[in-house]
Amino acid sequence: MSLRLDGQTVFVTGAASGLGRQITTRAAGEGAFVVATDVDDDGGEQTVAEAEDAAAGAGGATYYHLDVTEADAFHDLVDAVAEERGLDGIVNNAGIGHPPNLAEDVSQSTLDYIIDVNVRGVWNGCQAALPHLKANDDGGAIVNVASLAAVLGMPQQSAYSLTKGAVLNYTRAVAAEAGRDGVRANAVCPGVVDTPLGSQVFAGMADDPEEGREKLARQYPLGRLGEPDDVAAPTCFLLSDEAAWITGHGLVIDGGFSSA
Repeated sequence: MSLRLDGQTVFVTGAASGLGRQITTRAAGEGAFVVATDVDDDGGEQTVAEAEDAAAGAGGATYYHLDVTEADAFHDLVDAVAEERGLDGIVNNAGIGHPPNLAEDVSQSTLDYIIDVNVRGVWNGCQAALPHLKANDDGGAIVNVASLAAVLGMPQQSAYSLTKGAVLNYTRAVAAEAGRDGVRANAVCPGVVDTPLGSQVFAGMADDPEEGREKLARQYPLGRLGEPDDVAAPTCFLLSDEAAWITGHGLVIDGGFSSA
């Protein structure tokens, strides 16, 4: 694996499992020092252990507890990281879904919680990171994890679709605003990936989750669901200098689902 993130410091939220774990591990393996954060401390420490193994001395990782909805804590941690190590990139990955439900049946409390994590969490991350990224001589990169639901909208995933659409358009606004300061902002928009979050979709498709997984996989032209590294690899590309002229883009990673 190339060291295209060699020497960079990258901040990742929602790193305790799924996409966040794989992004952390992959980035460390590509030479970055990754600050992995989550509210699941056991999962976060396991992610760091896996990232250290993948880095094999090239990069590294450390873990901090962080609730992305707490703006002051987010700013304080990013400030501390930037002061100690500098900051080259942030991946705002933390997000939650909801069980399949008709739009009119989604409770207000569910909507509030999903907006708080999926939208406010990304807002807080960008606000905390932007001053430091703008201060870099070489600029910096933001990657926000949106979803295919941001592009297509998904039935029975109305609240989730609402928040991920907001993430995608907010990313474009940040890119347009911060580009002259050398900061790039992009989003990745994955289809269903085989992660704990994806299991909510499987459960809504059939009585047996495994049957739901197989049924959904057949809807993808490539014949399978996404794996975490299918998203982690393009995310690391967008963080790297190889993507130096890419900003304001929502990269759809969906095994051809949206073209079928």
